[in-house]
Amino acid sequence: VQLQASGGGLVQAGGFLRLSCAASRRTSSNNGMGWFRQAPGKEREFVAAISWNGYYTSYADSVKGRFTISRDRGKDTMYLQMNSLTPEDTALYYCAVSRQAVAGPGADGYRYWGRGTLVTVSS
Repeated sequence: VQLQASGGGLVQAGGFLRLSCAASRRTSSNNGMGWFRQAPGKEREFVAAISWNGYYTSYADSVKGRFTISRDRGKDTMYLQMNSLTPEDTALYYCAVSRQAVAGPGADGYRYWGRGTLVTVSS
């Protein structure tokens, strides 16, 4: 099982980043996927999720209208386009594969987790 998140970095407030999550086909092709994040001293929180076919997406209220989740099944890769970043978006971002075809916000619904990629937004 392999999940590799990448694309994190340091960006100024108002800037943008695109995160990628490469997954092995065996683990992700028929499953939903999602992004979570954990800021220093805080609990891990849901960011966004996408269904196995990309048709259904969901977002945390805090990122709606700024972040866009997508996936390319041909490349077995999921993306998170993050625009209008604020210092409150600073966190370690994790990608995960859901146990089901349509992913939701609950962390318990995810079976596989990748290592995080750090996003730091300076003010």
